[in-house]
Amino acid sequence: MDVAMTSTTETVCPSCGGPVSEADRFCEACGAELSPAAAAPSSTALDTDTEPTIEITAATVEEVGPCKSCGGVVGADGYCETCGVKAAKLRDHFEEQPAPWVAGVCDRGIRHSRNEDAMAIAADAEPGSRALLVVCDGVSSSLDSDVASLAAARAACEVLQAGHAQGLGTDSSRGSAIAARLKAAADAASDAVLDNTSPDSPNPASCTFVAAVLEDGLLVAGNVGDSRAYWFPDEAEPVALTVDDSWAAELIATGISREEAESGPHAHAITRWLGKDAPDHTPRTTTLHVTGPGWLVVCSDGLWNYCSEAAPLADLVRQTAAGCGGEPKATASALVDWANAQGGQDNITVALARV
Repeated sequence: MDVAMTSTTETVCPSCGGPVSEADRFCEACGAELSPAAAAPSSTALDTDTEPTIEITAATVEEVGPCKSCGGVVGADGYCETCGVKAAKLRDHFEEQPAPWVAGVCDRGIRHSRNEDAMAIAADAEPGSRALLVVCDGVSSSLDSDVASLAAARAACEVLQAGHAQGLGTDSSRGSAIAARLKAAADAASDAVLDNTSPDSPNPASCTFVAAVLEDGLLVAGNVGDSRAYWFPDEAEPVALTVDDSWAAELIATGISREEAESGPHAHAITRWLGKDAPDHTPRTTTLHVTGPGWLVVCSDGLWNYCSEAAPLADLVRQTAAGCGGEPKATASALVDWANAQGGQDNITVALARV
C-alpha cells in the first residue's frame, strides 16, 4: 500500500542495463544485487518504496525457488549457481487454488522491492458451495508489514475454516452467525499482526483486512481499510460489497467525484487498519443472497487503483475470464498481469471464486 512518493535519482543496473533508483537494493528486471558504486546516475524518477527489506522465514513462505533468469539451481547464499543472479523470493509471487472454482494470485508488482500483500483462501470441492477469501495489504511505511500481513491473512482464514455457521436455521440468523465469525477472524488477524510486531518498534506493523465468506448461496463480506470485495453477477448489476476506510472514501461521501478523490494526494491514506496503533479493527459487514452465476472478487488496491468503479471492473473481470476459458487461477493471473501492465505501482492481490 503506497503512502507517499518522493523524488530520487535513477541509476542503471550493471547487469542488464535496466533503470533502478538509488533506494533500490535489487534490480526489478533481473534481480541482480545493487550497490552505490555499481551504477551511475542517469535521470530522475519517482520511487515509492524506500523502506528496508525484511526477509520472510521458511516458516511463512519458502524463500526462493529456481532461478527465474536461467532456471538454474539457487545456492545457499541466495544466488544462482549458473548465472550468478540473486534469486527472487517466492514471497514476491505466489498462487493458491484450493478448488478448481476458487483461486488467487499475490504479486509484488513492478515498483516495490518486496511484497507486502498477502492472501489466504479455502474452499469446498463442490462449485458454489463454500469459499473463504482473505486479503491483507501491509502498510509500506510500517516495519515488518510483509510478515504481519501474511500472518494476519492465514490466522483469519483458519478461524473462518473452523466450521459452518448455521445460526438458528433461518437465512437472517445464518447471516448474523457468519458475520460474527468474520469479526472473530478479524480479531485473530489483529492478534497475528501484534504477535509479529516488536514491542519497542518505532513504527509498528499494520495492514488492511478484507474477507468474503460464501456459504450455500449466502455471501458475507467485511473489511478494515481499503482492500475490497465485489460481486459481479453474470445477469445483473455489479455490486461493491465493501466501503473503504480511507480519506478518499470520506471525500466521496461529501459529494466529491470518485475520480478526483482517488487521484488526490491522500487517495490511499487509510483511516482504519489492523495493528498496535489501530483505532478500531471491527470490520463493517455486508450480507447478500447469491441467486445466480457470477464472480466473487476480493482484491487489494494494487488492482482496483487502475479500475475502481464496480461496473468497469466487472467488465474487465468478465472479459479477462472469457479469454482464460473461465478458469479462476488463469483469470487471477491475467488480472495481475493487467495491473502490472498499467504500471504495477503497488503490490497486487486478486482472489476469485467462480459461482
